[in-house]
Amino acid sequence: MKVHSLHVYPVKSLAGIEVSCFEMDDFGPKGDRRWMIVDEERRFVTQRELPVLARVSASLSAEGVSIRIPGEGDFTLQQTGQELRVLVWRDWVKALEGESFASEALSRFCGKTLRLVYMPDSSFRRVDAGHVSEYRRVGFADGFPFLITNLASLDELNGRLDAPVDMRRFRPNIVIEGPAPWQEDHWRKISVGEQCFSIVKPSSRCILTTVDPDTGLKDPGLQPLRALSGYRRTPDGVIFGQNAIHESPGVIHVDDSVTVIESE
Repeated sequence: MKVHSLHVYPVKSLAGIEVSCFEMDDFGPKGDRRWMIVDEERRFVTQRELPVLARVSASLSAEGVSIRIPGEGDFTLQQTGQELRVLVWRDWVKALEGESFASEALSRFCGKTLRLVYMPDSSFRRVDAGHVSEYRRVGFADGFPFLITNLASLDELNGRLDAPVDMRRFRPNIVIEGPAPWQEDHWRKISVGEQCFSIVKPSSRCILTTVDPDTGLKDPGLQPLRALSGYRRTPDGVIFGQNAIHESPGVIHVDDSVTVIESE
């Protein structure tokens, strides 16, 4: 088994970036989901409510994170010193407000008043304590720093669909090739290159998987979520992929070997 692809998401719910390697820090993949979009009530906004966000791309450079907004142009994201509390799921978290230019352009594009905010190092949001007893941190990701998926599981799912979907629908960080479909359900600890990961929770999928990442439109038949619901429903929800935490900082690369250390 090996790493097929790696992905980072500098801004929560904007298009991801495929990379050849990434460094891991306390938060997870370095820079992953440290930026987020909030509404006028300082509550997080995602493609669940605004699927058109799929059309806003992000890029990384020496200057930091930039986003490209259709019809508005390119903007390098800069945080100000203005602190505010923002809500992501049930967590109120300290953040820094972003400069207004990108936020105003994003608001025009979406037709809704939005703000971009940044999670500084001094902010601490705990990984879901119901599944991880260690006092670990995470950025603005839904609950865990890593999502691991299996290429063969996507192929098996696509065999049930009228039109295949690609892995971008599921927004993984690490895509693995080599194991049989759904073998990832049984993993408890794996190594990727020289780095170890604990598999802590199956990933419950939502309506976001029905958004076409190229058009920002929802599938009228609610695929692939509807297909998954027919045979991948568990007490944890409709499952595709596994949430994970890393044991230490380090770097992983595409083509790194993957070994199952512990399984059920």
